[in-house]
Amino acid sequence: MFIRSLPSFARGVSCRLLPCALALSSLFGLAAGGARAQQPGADADSALEIGRVEVRGKRVGALAARTVLSSVDILGADLVADQQVQNTWELFGRAPGVTLTQFRQGNESGKLSFRGFNGEGEVNAVKLLIDGVPSNDNGGGMPFLDMIFPQEIQGIEIVRGTNDPRYGLHNIAGNANVLTRTGGNYRQARLDVGSFATRQVQLSAGVEDGNWSQNYSFGRLESAGYRDHSRFDKYTLGGKWFYTSDARRWRVGLSVRHSESGGQEAGYLTAADAYRAPTLSYPYAQSEGGNRQMNQASVQLDGEPGETLSAAARLYTNSVKDQRWLRYAILASQQERVIDEAHHGLSGSLTWRPRGLAGVLRDMSLEGGINAERQNDASPRYATLNQVRTATTRDQRFTFDNYGAYVQAVFMPMAGLKLIPALRVDRFAGSLSDPSKNQHFAIQDYGWIRQPKFSVVYAPWRAASLYGNWGRTFQVGAGAAAYRSTAGELKPSINEGWEGGVKFTPADWLDGRLAVWRQDASDEVKRRLNDPSGGSENVGKTRRQGVDLQLNLRPSDDSTAWASYSWQRARIVEPDPAAPATLGKQIDHVPATLFSAGLDYRPGDKLRLRAWSNGQGGYYLTTANTGAKYGAYVLFNASARYQVRPELSLELQVKNLTDRYIEYVWINDQTRHAPGDGRALSLSAQLAF
Repeated sequence: MFIRSLPSFARGVSCRLLPCALALSSLFGLAAGGARAQQPGADADSALEIGRVEVRGKRVGALAARTVLSSVDILGADLVADQQVQNTWELFGRAPGVTLTQFRQGNESGKLSFRGFNGEGEVNAVKLLIDGVPSNDNGGGMPFLDMIFPQEIQGIEIVRGTNDPRYGLHNIAGNANVLTRTGGNYRQARLDVGSFATRQVQLSAGVEDGNWSQNYSFGRLESAGYRDHSRFDKYTLGGKWFYTSDARRWRVGLSVRHSESGGQEAGYLTAADAYRAPTLSYPYAQSEGGNRQMNQASVQLDGEPGETLSAAARLYTNSVKDQRWLRYAILASQQERVIDEAHHGLSGSLTWRPRGLAGVLRDMSLEGGINAERQNDASPRYATLNQVRTATTRDQRFTFDNYGAYVQAVFMPMAGLKLIPALRVDRFAGSLSDPSKNQHFAIQDYGWIRQPKFSVVYAPWRAASLYGNWGRTFQVGAGAAAYRSTAGELKPSINEGWEGGVKFTPADWLDGRLAVWRQDASDEVKRRLNDPSGGSENVGKTRRQGVDLQLNLRPSDDSTAWASYSWQRARIVEPDPAAPATLGKQIDHVPATLFSAGLDYRPGDKLRLRAWSNGQGGYYLTTANTGAKYGAYVLFNASARYQVRPELSLELQVKNLTDRYIEYVWINDQTRHAPGDGRALSLSAQLAF
């Protein structure tokens, strides 16, 4: 059923690759079973670990992301912690199947997306979490991601698909959870200098003694930027304090973060100027730019109220204040956009792991969770001249409340077979007012949004896991589009998706995953980003589908390699009645192919060499699919790290090794181009003290 529903290209790929993967898995599974007397995989899942992943603690608390039985990727700290990047979203270039949309406009630098959604900001389909704390803004954007510097990251968990019941709002295509260091004893400093007058310092420390652990982080970055008028600077501060009971059954902690950043915006170029002089910035853009301040604080409680029970709770607050001046073209007027949001929320879960059960209840787990979040947001906009306000175009103020709950169960009726049924419900409340227009609107009556889900995995051998899942997620309006500011009632857009795949480990030196997926949306809407009223427009019914292939290789004790390839297609299958010509057309800014690969080699104890590449195919600029495709690229990067002394290492990194021209492109009266960075070198020194 899965394969027949794919288009001819994907059907051909899946028909060629899936039987091969299954055959290889079976062959090597039987061989491994004979050599090592392995039994069916009792802990079978569909997650892939990329890099070294640190595991701390025992099997308590909420069910882990790897139990979701979808395309789960866990990036280890060794792949991201030593990267020299200006923006944290760039680290996701190492992750399979992830699209990076690179605006390179000050604080609005870029976004990550996956599963056939673009990163334009019209439909933000990825739920972001930082240590489990929801971290999207009202529209689903990810400004809070830049509160974290790479050295602080312990790992990144990425869940792609529609079957994860833990999260509701913004969890349209999946979620990404950035995990930062907790506990440990260390003191580290990292200094970077590089191209475009880039200077960066990162400091981190961990102190763990008895019942208490403390973690501190500081980061500062300054850069003149690749293009003219693109200077950027930011700093972040963070701290964690945790107390664990003597019996190690309870832990309570406080985490706080603060970040400030400011950046100039080089603006967009015409095609001719972008290709002729990519570092250019037009004179009318010289007063473009903005500043941003963000705060996040959370209190976390984890524990075991009984021998078979685990509990977890979080209380959190997020705030972001963003002020931005922009002008898209010489004939356009400058505008000031302000985001002022404060989110307060709580979440909790209770997990029951009974013992001594048999039959269908074998190794059963049952988990239930709740969440509530209240947002107090403001989104005023002004007409400006050289950053001086001349008129108010809107003064929107709104509350946006989300209440959700879920339940999921894990059954193992027999060794190697795991079943996970789940159900999630969400509800919304709030109101919007605009004093500048004397307007007041209630939120759309979305009702209770029900999202059933089901996952299954069968692992007849430890060398292979066959898995499948089905689930529903949802999209509701963002900003003014969530309220009754337009005629008629809007229902939530329901995304229904499935995935089938195989995770295989035919030998100790090879593991991978092959997945085929599809996701259908009813009545999809997208934000009109440059609309003074903050409205939205109907896209229609859409279908996204694709094939993902991932491989991790360990050819020798001193080398590792990884590669991934994704084919995806996003189409309008039933258009908005006002746009019948979009029937069958591709959604804009969605590349058809994504690929990445890398190699680590350690010729000795002191030297590590690394090379990696990532790229994508081209995309259309509009849903009319007229004109050429843009945005295709392949980038090559390399680094060499030398351990001078046990406490000191030096590293040279080269990004965009071949100095290839890359760009982000959009269109209004003509195509508008934002060239990406050219070749960039950086020298880093890391000190442990």
